[in-house]
Amino acid sequence: MINKVKKSGLVTLDLQEFYDDTEVIEFDLKDYLYKEFVLREKDFRTALEQQDWSRYEGKYIAVFCSTDAIIASWAYMLVATHARQYAKDVLFGSREEVVHELYRRNLDAADWSAYQGKKILLKGCSDKELPPAVYLMATQKLLPLADRLMYGEACSFVPVYRKPKTTAAGDRS
Repeated sequence: MINKVKKSGLVTLDLQEFYDDTEVIEFDLKDYLYKEFVLREKDFRTALEQQDWSRYEGKYIAVFCSTDAIIASWAYMLVATHARQYAKDVLFGSREEVVHELYRRNLDAADWSAYQGKKILLKGCSDKELPPAVYLMATQKLLPLADRLMYGEACSFVPVYRKPKTTAAGDRS
């Protein structure tokens, strides 16, 4: 029996490998606003000082405000000041936005040179649901390198990109 996938030189890349499974906890500033609308500095500082920051130990904190209140920049700075000794990192945005940012960081840190001139298949089925933004970011990294880029599974994939062939004169066709 011949393994046609192995023989094709297809390289499968599972983007869930770039997932950081560190817990992300949301810190909604709405809970610290007077009537969920007004930020009172003294009350806010007191609430932050009384917060049990140890519950964020080794976790990511997603800091945002879920109401339309106008939040001064110093409020975010104060949260970071209190949380930094416990949290793995303090990031702006909802949990979903922070997960996107963590994927971006991990994709940016990866060495993509191994994919130079390869046929790449971005795996479509994963244990985790991957945000479409992750496929977009990975595609941007792979386009300058890959000869071909596909999405799906080896037995059934969607072609996404094929590097144009160059002729002897250097023209692309």
